[in-house]
Amino acid sequence: MARWTRAAAASALAMLALGAGAEAKTKVTWWDFLSGGDGLRMKAMIQAFEKDNPDIEIDATTLEWGIPFYTKVQTAAAIGQGPDIMTYALSRIPLGVSTGSLRPFSDAELSSVGLAAKDYVPSDWDAAHVDGKLYAVPLDIHSIILYYNKDLLKKAGLLGDDGRPKGLDGLTNFDAALAKLTDPASGRYGLSIHDGQPDGSSVWRIFYTLLKQQSGTFLKDGKVLEGENGTKAETALGAIADWVGRGWAPKATSYPASLALFTSGKAAMHVNGVWEVPTMVDLAKADKLGFAWGAVQFPTLFDRPATWADSHAFAVPARKGNAVSPETMKAVMTVIAWMDRHGIDWASAGHIPAYRPVTDGPAFLALKPNADYAGLARTAEFDPKSTVTGVASPTYDAATNFMEPAVNGQLDAKSAIAQTRDQIQDALQ
Repeated sequence: MARWTRAAAASALAMLALGAGAEAKTKVTWWDFLSGGDGLRMKAMIQAFEKDNPDIEIDATTLEWGIPFYTKVQTAAAIGQGPDIMTYALSRIPLGVSTGSLRPFSDAELSSVGLAAKDYVPSDWDAAHVDGKLYAVPLDIHSIILYYNKDLLKKAGLLGDDGRPKGLDGLTNFDAALAKLTDPASGRYGLSIHDGQPDGSSVWRIFYTLLKQQSGTFLKDGKVLEGENGTKAETALGAIADWVGRGWAPKATSYPASLALFTSGKAAMHVNGVWEVPTMVDLAKADKLGFAWGAVQFPTLFDRPATWADSHAFAVPARKGNAVSPETMKAVMTVIAWMDRHGIDWASAGHIPAYRPVTDGPAFLALKPNADYAGLARTAEFDPKSTVTGVASPTYDAATNFMEPAVNGQLDAKSAIAQTRDQIQDALQ
């Protein structure tokens, strides 16, 4: 009987110990907008994090990308609800700050997990700040890149011995290459871009790249495309419209169709985000591509190298009356630091890790094709800091309403830029 009592007591103590261990876990509520390949990779990273950090449990939820996500964050924060940590586009930080939805990070919080400004590319780090305060910690830099068919470029004499395109810098050279690569008889285009519905996001990214390559400014001191910036904007948009008007790129092409033109060999080059690298890798591995491919930084067509860019980042909501507790915030910082230091896993989604010790490391430098376009991080151009720019903003609406029709020949570039200017200027009032 005594033996049974001792065994029962030992069992009870063990159960209590297990219960105490379970209670010691810190739960971190996580929201993201990552779907497709990005979503799968992030879920795997969360599982790996929990394995490395058994005292922290991440309760993750994936919500719809775009306006629905940011609206839900704003609504939840206003009533003291929502996550402890969330993914956030740096281009949306100004709007999030203006609505009181975001909580800044302190220097002490960063240093507690060994993070510092020197660990990040300056343009990425700057985009995470508003009025000198850090509102997000970058995870990556993502941008548009030039995908190319090595077989077709080699045949056209446009492939270097290193397997990279040659002779594409300068608008005149780029146009000549498109003309050379286009073959109407076989139905092949020199280039495919997403220039059709449902939105003008891709047109905006190319337009902004070409504007910044001319050292143009979209928004400054509350003025949209003022003075010579308007002329540079017309030049940028006119260049894209010319590719379509001359038949070097197809009209009104949906996003999936623009990608399919390239993967089927019906377009020699393709402009898209780094996020389609996994698509290309998977098709090549499955032997479903039919040609050798590569990806490089978008060519410099004007005066200086520059490429539109944004960043997935981690932010914490400013939950009214229910701020994230110090204990949970400690766990949140552990999550952020771990994710950034394991950025090589995120790089498999095509992104360039924001954490420089990763991008400067041998594993990333050997990662193809990422390493071939990693230089764009140094010339990245983020959208202007404003409540009317960035992902799912009035600026993207204007790109859909005016810039995309101009590319497809329904408006001239001058009229499209004038209407874009008016719409965004009104939105600033």
